[in-house]
Amino acid sequence: EVQLVESGGGLVQAGGSLRLSCAASGFTIDNAAIGWFRQAPGKEREGVAAISRGADVVQYADSVKGRFTISKDSTKNMVYLQMNGLKPEDTAVYYCALEYTIYTSIVRTSSSEYDYWGRGTQVTVSS
Repeated sequence: EVQLVESGGGLVQAGGSLRLSCAASGFTIDNAAIGWFRQAPGKEREGVAAISRGADVVQYADSVKGRFTISKDSTKNMVYLQMNGLKPEDTAVYYCALEYTIYTSIVRTSSSEYDYWGRGTQVTVSS
């Protein structure tokens, strides 16, 4: 069974940092493209960051460029989202998602492209 479990969320002041983790089980992330998404109350889910299967291509939403970094550790089967310079508008539930793919250098940016999802972790940024 494929499972994704996010952790690392919490309450932080504006300007602070958090590192989200996504633990994968039931498969190897070496065979997948990975994405981080977020959903704020009353808003649609939006893509935040994505990394290709080969980890050679990454993509970020304009709103987080220069502040967030996506990475993965295949030895631990973990995916991370380092978030610096947090703003109140970053407040949301953050989800990691995975899609099996044979393509090593393609990122998936649409939520409809992902097959598996975690349950999310809450990030709250106070002003």
